[in-house]
Amino acid sequence: MSEIEKVNCLIIGSGPAGFTAAIYAARADMKPVLYQGMQPGGQLTTTNEVENFPGYPDGISGPEMMVQLEAQAKRFETDVRYGFITKVDFTGPIHKCWTEENKEIHATTVIISTGASAKYLGLESEQKYLQLGGGVSACAVCDGFFYRGQETVIVGAGDSACEEAHYLSKLCTKVTMLVRRDEFRASKIMTDRVKNTPNIEILFNTDTVEVLGDGNVVTGTHVKNSKTGEERTIPCTGFFVAIGHQPNTDIFKGFIDLDETGYIKYAQPGTSKTNVAGVFVAGDAADKTYRQAITAAGTGCMAALDAERYMAAMGH
Repeated sequence: MSEIEKVNCLIIGSGPAGFTAAIYAARADMKPVLYQGMQPGGQLTTTNEVENFPGYPDGISGPEMMVQLEAQAKRFETDVRYGFITKVDFTGPIHKCWTEENKEIHATTVIISTGASAKYLGLESEQKYLQLGGGVSACAVCDGFFYRGQETVIVGAGDSACEEAHYLSKLCTKVTMLVRRDEFRASKIMTDRVKNTPNIEILFNTDTVEVLGDGNVVTGTHVKNSKTGEERTIPCTGFFVAIGHQPNTDIFKGFIDLDETGYIKYAQPGTSKTNVAGVFVAGDAADKTYRQAITAAGTGCMAALDAERYMAAMGH
């Protein structure tokens, strides 16, 4: 039996939500321990340029911003650790968590900031240009600005795909929307909005075969009509994927209330509280609406303040 580590505040995840929570918790002398998770820095590490975060007039790369946030958390003596939490037990007053090495941690408070992962098509060419930062993105609001006056393609059929297509249509000369089936999954109001936007072309029954590029940046998309078998190439400089996000919340099932798609439910709107006393949530693990670095950071602050108040009420 290995030794059990007792901590005041355990933060699970290392994006803007986790690191902001760490900064606040550390300054409140809660001595937070933060586990970085499978993707240290979170989704922002796949974003080349972040130009919409206040305080960076010239913009900053996603990975660089995460390095700075980590340094700021460490400056106030946050214990930042590699590794991830694989199992939890929130049935009793003590919140038990286990790392991938089966180390057991008992935490007075837990802040869940595990985020979400964008779903991609899984094509080799798509992943290649995603990694290169050369034109593949899962966030039109984040990256659409870089494609002003250019032609883009967006894949998806739901409300968020329609919303992102409409957003891109205001910046781009043309947006081609690829819908796998013969209809949208989106609500009528969103469907009508894209259908009535003159520079959005909608292709139904259309699958992406390959993202085309010159080795550095995207130049087009090769698509196929699943009904007719017809193939064609659509010129574009940006390829946006809007087929949904998967919140990283599997380990909390059975303890924390999740909605039907796996997002953590707030027990009290306007707070960061979950249904388990002493467990709080911040960032994209609970946010399917905004999903921005700045909103994640804001809820990270809320979670740390809520955790501090919880501890004070417990007499810590």
